[in-house]
Amino acid sequence: MKTERNFPKVSISQKAARSLKNGHPWVYADEISSDAELTDGCIVDCFEGSSWQGAGFYNSNSKIAVRIISRNSNDVFDQKFWYRRMLYAVSYRKTVMPGDDFKCCRLIHGEADQIPGFTCDRYGDIAVTQIACLGVELNKDLIYKALMDVFEELGEPLKGIYERNELALREKEGLALYKGWYGGADYPCITEITENGIRYSVDVENGQKTGFFLDQKYNRLAAARIAKDKNVLDCFTHTGSFGLNCAYNGAKHVTSVDISSQAVEMARANAERNGLSDKIDYVCEDVFELLTKMAERKDHSFDYIILDPPAFTKSRDTVDSAGRGYKEINLKAMKLLPRGGYLATCSCSHFMTDELFRKMLSSAARDASVSLRQIEARTQAPDHPILWNVPETEYLKFYIFQVV
Repeated sequence: MKTERNFPKVSISQKAARSLKNGHPWVYADEISSDAELTDGCIVDCFEGSSWQGAGFYNSNSKIAVRIISRNSNDVFDQKFWYRRMLYAVSYRKTVMPGDDFKCCRLIHGEADQIPGFTCDRYGDIAVTQIACLGVELNKDLIYKALMDVFEELGEPLKGIYERNELALREKEGLALYKGWYGGADYPCITEITENGIRYSVDVENGQKTGFFLDQKYNRLAAARIAKDKNVLDCFTHTGSFGLNCAYNGAKHVTSVDISSQAVEMARANAERNGLSDKIDYVCEDVFELLTKMAERKDHSFDYIILDPPAFTKSRDTVDSAGRGYKEINLKAMKLLPRGGYLATCSCSHFMTDELFRKMLSSAARDASVSLRQIEARTQAPDHPILWNVPETEYLKFYIFQVV
């Protein structure tokens, strides 16, 4: 270790050290001990015996007691450190989200960008953030300055940063819930973005997540590529994005469904904004009930069904019940489609693993007496990067099939 370090030291177990060496950035509370007086949110040095393993944010309120931010013993956690971290993340997005896609994308994806518990999405000249780590909260002035500096140097200055810190996870970190413009700014909270050639109104104050689901950007394009001349049923439409992409790319007609009247009105407004109202009908109804009624009346009028449900499970304890929910909608969709029809289906839950999701689809196909001809198997867009040694960063499964 070349640089003299003055951070509190914690001892970690051999199991935790193996995990860190394999690239996973978490140390759990039952894997550490320390003789030092530790302050929640401080940076600590992790040792296994006399061997330094990394530095991270400490929090006694969390089951994840230390979230690693560096494996370089020469790092000094000043403004320059956070600038380098931000520049690295933004440069990656400029590469994998070229052109206009860079104007509307995820800039920071937590642990996948070595800024744990931190999400930052870009909507044009607005950045929207969520913080679920006390250490990041305490260093956010440095982090936000680094973000603003990077974009200033790119010649694309950000107007402001809106904080969406209402996550329930914050309470487990001992953090207060709040939202609003950082630094007391006061800008309109409604902005407009363009994705895949389609314009959307985004409410950064009240919209889901940070205002829009960016992770399906390229999956929407994939789904739309086979939509030409088809009658499409777009289930769980939310802001209408899958249905809009299909209509924009030549679908004969689209029916988009969501249980939320607010979501339906937002989707309808997006259709009007893009001149697609005559190609899309909107239905405010529970998708489970709608599919059941369609099955009862043997309605086979759709030759393409898209299923983009919310996460049915957010813990391992509810995976089995979530699996039943996923199977129900997929089984009904398979039965409703004519032979040769098309199905796009996904899960956005990390706990519903790809293996479990594929098993569920196979079971549903067997019960529906159909075969699935796979067209595409996809995951989240690359601005939501997956680290192979951090399985928690992989969560979205997306498949397109022909049902035969």
